[in-house]
Amino acid sequence: MKISTKLLVVLSLLVAIALPATAEVVKDGTPDQFTLRAGDILQINVWKEEGLDQEVLVLPDGTLTFPLIGTIQAQGFTPAHLQANIKQMLTPLIPDAAVTVTVKAPLGHTVSVMGQVAKPGDFVMGQRLSVMQALSQAGGLTPYADEDEIIIIRIENGKKKSLPFPYRDIAKGEDLDKDISLKPGDVVLVPTAGLL
Repeated sequence: MKISTKLLVVLSLLVAIALPATAEVVKDGTPDQFTLRAGDILQINVWKEEGLDQEVLVLPDGTLTFPLIGTIQAQGFTPAHLQANIKQMLTPLIPDAAVTVTVKAPLGHTVSVMGQVAKPGDFVMGQRLSVMQALSQAGGLTPYADEDEIIIIRIENGKKKSLPFPYRDIAKGEDLDKDISLKPGDVVLVPTAGLL
């Protein structure tokens, strides 16, 4: 049975369009592994295709633009899933395309540490980052910090929620399971201790 080239192109495009809905998500909505976010900078290479070696930015809407295929969804995918999608979309034009996607800078994966820390600011999450690790990267607490009132501000389903953080207990080696892993976009707020 012979399949026409047009039918193959249409089938390839349908498969490519369907792929973005397959990003892995675990039960609480957090990625099972590193997933791309708006702000990440990627290096996409197609072997032996000089014009298809590109550094691209994942745009605020979660998409990126790549030659020959146009706009494609990137946010929520692992680099491997995105690589497979790009390869699938290029196949009608470049059979056996060898595509690689690497994360050059995970700038969409940041957390903020604010308040009474030595070096407040935004920190890029190169790996999983706990609250204590983030506080350490921020230079630790100042003498004016209220250790009992530290909170994590997190946005889930479009709503802000506040998570208390038992810094004093964790610093003593107790309740270590409460040193939770931060999610991109989290804010760790260290308030000033009240005057006596």
